[in-house]
Amino acid sequence: MNVKVVENDKELEDAFSVRRTVFIEEQNVPAEEEIDELENEAAHFVAYSENSPIAAGRFRIVDEYGKVERICVVKEARNTGSGKAMMNEIEAYALKQGLHKLKLNAQTHAIPFYARLGYEVVSEEFSDAGIPHRTMIKKI
Repeated sequence: MNVKVVENDKELEDAFSVRRTVFIEEQNVPAEEEIDELENEAAHFVAYSENSPIAAGRFRIVDEYGKVERICVVKEARNTGSGKAMMNEIEAYALKQGLHKLKLNAQTHAIPFYARLGYEVVSEEFSDAGIPHRTMIKKI
């Protein structure tokens, strides 16, 4: 598996393809909420297994935080370490940007995954696209 910062249109389309599969098709997030007006200000990440895109995420700087967003893994690649590899790559990228505080809004079912990576819940539950979430932070 290879996780990388998106560098061209093909890689960006691969990242969007994973996001569409997981969020729009699988979780029924409205397309206009998933691909949004913040795409152009984000750094995008994509993971490949044998040249097929299997995971994606994006990263933005919001206030003094690195904001980790849209982390997803296609069903066939879950529980293979690809999500952890994606998060490791994003955290390394954040450090290169001089950021030491990360924030994300985790779907509640994914909280144990992020907690294993050192993230802590800092909010009450809220709904985003009809899915329950909680905000989590981590100092790196």
